[in-house]
Amino acid sequence: MTASTPPRTSSRLVSPLGRRRPAPPALVLVAHGSRDPRALTTVRALMDRVRALRPGLPVRLGHIELTAPLLPDTLAALGDTPAVLVPLLLGRGYHVRQDIPEMAAAAPGSTRTAPPLGPHPLLAEALHARLTEAGWPAGLDDTARRSTAVVLAAAGSRDPDSAADTRRTARLLSARLGVPVVPAYASAAAPTVPTALRALAARGRHRVAVASYFTAPGRFATQCAAQAPWIASAPLGAHDAMAHLVLRRYDQSLKAPASAAA
Repeated sequence: MTASTPPRTSSRLVSPLGRRRPAPPALVLVAHGSRDPRALTTVRALMDRVRALRPGLPVRLGHIELTAPLLPDTLAALGDTPAVLVPLLLGRGYHVRQDIPEMAAAAPGSTRTAPPLGPHPLLAEALHARLTEAGWPAGLDDTARRSTAVVLAAAGSRDPDSAADTRRTARLLSARLGVPVVPAYASAAAPTVPTALRALAARGRHRVAVASYFTAPGRFATQCAAQAPWIASAPLGAHDAMAHLVLRRYDQSLKAPASAAA
């Protein structure tokens, strides 16, 4: 460094008055966990997308079950660093109401828990994109529209709010596609995917796509896709709309009243 060269400073961490800004709370992606190794690869790819959109934001990953790192271990490693937990879940249910809040309450640092990702128009955008990748036509004439439909295949939950959230996403996707979209479930709720397909066929809807309403690959996503009579989309994964939605939930949580902190 020459005498005329000023010392380097961090423009991101120093305010105009010379005081260092506090680091933002860590964003902890909360995934369900799966024995399918593709799930972890997919969630890590989504984490990379989030980091690329928000450089400098600490982003971590924790799983509810089945896959390391588990959420309690991730929170323990953060120590007293504040964190916002963003569930990579697509609606309300037991994990959102019980498991995640209990793990957050045991964390050594202060935490906030954001709402699940769904329902939201960005999910309908990602679903539409995945269907297009699978072969959904760019345009449908009136004749094709009368014989076409979509089954929105979700994991399922006994929580009625979870089903309500899935139905809302189905309505958002239907508005984008211009055809009926029927929610169906892999477990714990009705109708099943085969039942929904039979009901649509009875209404003259014989060209039916299965839209995979899962964050990442796994047993249920594979099972539902295998039942598609026409095309089946891939899970939502690391789509850009997903990464933007994660950051939106993070930002909304920070703007919520302090009482929302766990």
